[in-house]
Amino acid sequence: MPPTVLAVIPARGGSKGVPAKNLAPVGGVPLVARAVRACLAADHVTDVVVSTDDPAIAAAAREAGAQTVERPAGIAGDTATSEAAVLHALDAFEERQGRAVDVVLLVQCTSPFIDREDVTRVAAAVLRGGADSALTVAPFHGFLWRDAPQGGTGVNHDTAYRPRRQDRPEDLLETGAAYAMRAAGFREAGHRFFGRTDVVRTDAARVLEVDDPHDLARARALAPLLDTGRPGTLPTRDDVDALVLDFDGTQTDDRVYVDSDGRETVAVHRGDGLGIAALRRAGLPVLILSTEVNTVVAARARKLKLPVLHGIDRKDLALKQWCEEEGIAPERVLYVGNDVNDLPCFGLVGWPVAVASAHAVVRGAARAVTTTPGGAGAIREIASWLLGPSL
Repeated sequence: MPPTVLAVIPARGGSKGVPAKNLAPVGGVPLVARAVRACLAADHVTDVVVSTDDPAIAAAAREAGAQTVERPAGIAGDTATSEAAVLHALDAFEERQGRAVDVVLLVQCTSPFIDREDVTRVAAAVLRGGADSALTVAPFHGFLWRDAPQGGTGVNHDTAYRPRRQDRPEDLLETGAAYAMRAAGFREAGHRFFGRTDVVRTDAARVLEVDDPHDLARARALAPLLDTGRPGTLPTRDDVDALVLDFDGTQTDDRVYVDSDGRETVAVHRGDGLGIAALRRAGLPVLILSTEVNTVVAARARKLKLPVLHGIDRKDLALKQWCEEEGIAPERVLYVGNDVNDLPCFGLVGWPVAVASAHAVVRGAARAVTTTPGGAGAIREIASWLLGPSL
């Protein structure tokens, strides 16, 4: 049985510096949902839990795809530690699921620009790298000073000798974004650093913690630059002129059922059909594009009243030709796929999207990743991005 890797996102509702901070949108997405999406898109993470005392935060977390744990008032105040929230969520999860957690992550939603790679690498340091605990850090080359009644004093340098940057040892700044711990060791130690602690370097440009209104304003200003091309950024109807769908593994769970006569059947999700119907009513062109020559694909297309191109060796060339014939700019196309044969199409369109169950390489190449696996309502989820959550 694969190891259970639980990401815990503490998100209490009583922030004083920025009221309702964890629901504050950055790049159009609440902070708590940004953290949830990064965790769901990461490799190794099997489960995501948001620990909160606030019903609105819990609702936003569930909408983003996370489980929730109600945090007791005793560990929800200003003086409560993150460790207390993680330990409580860890116990609650194991009791609810009836299985032990091998590695537990602490992921802070106040770090708006954490991405799936940060979460993947900090989890891997413990799961595969032999560390007992790990944290994200960023290179830091500044001179630190401390103010005192007698005047400022140097902290990490001799004020009489200030070597060049390349002659100084590299310092590392704790980003506060993501931590990973062996669950058993965390319980025993009671804090996040124990045993061998590995550092996982991340991009210093994305290090920002939202503690006050000025931080939030900076995050919102930076989002258009830092979110571009990263999973966690979701398109709206204004961004997209057409939707192109792979079939196997995207509209299905990638399994094929074969009867004794060799006839193949697949399972699809009714919610996907509802989402596609809503997109058609909204006037958005939708195409099914599949490598397989399969009567099932054609039958599903007829049911959904969609055009279909199947039996295609070069899906990217077929997609490019279709865009030219329809007068649609490829950069305005949202393409949904799940496997490596979709990567050429990803390189052609403006919105490459992977379903949650996609191959890791495909998720890494995607601009956005659904929280729902293929065949389980992923297309309806995408429809809700474009048409609104009430769909």
